[in-house]
Amino acid sequence: MPKLKTHTGAKKRFKFNKNGKIKRAKAYKSHLLNGHGKTTKRKRNLRHGTYADKTNTGALKLLMPGK
Repeated sequence: MPKLKTHTGAKKRFKFNKNGKIKRAKAYKSHLLNGHGKTTKRKRNLRHGTYADKTNTGALKLLMPGK
């Protein structure tokens, strides 16, 4: 059997915590950050991380088998 390789895109985007939950960053914080884009309140709320939904954790664990 060959080694199972970690998906490098998933490795950069997700982190596991001790309880098995998967941390992720929020979307929509890459551009249009001033002027006609987003309000200050919305940008401030996008800074905080959150957890991946439990319906996606199985697929994410398959992408990162060594974790």
